[in-house]
Amino acid sequence: MSHKFKIGQRVRQARRFGSVDHGGAASSIFEVVRLMPEERSGEPSYRIKSTAGERAVLEGELTLAS
Repeated sequence: MSHKFKIGQRVRQARRFGSVDHGGAASSIFEVVRLMPEERSGEPSYRIKSTAGERAVLEGELTLAS
C-alpha cells in the first residue's frame, strides 16, 4: 500500500471516540511532515504537526483539508 498524502499537504485529523477538541477548528489542521512505515496491519502512517505540536497518526485518521 502506498501513502495517500504527501509531505507538505494540509490535513485534518478525524476526532477519535472520547476525544475533546480544546483548540477549535484551526487546531484540527495539520501539515504532513514525514511519511512513516506501514503498521503491521499494512496501513501507512504519518508524522503531522500543527502549532500545538507534532504526532504520529494512521492514514485512516486523516482527511485532506480544503
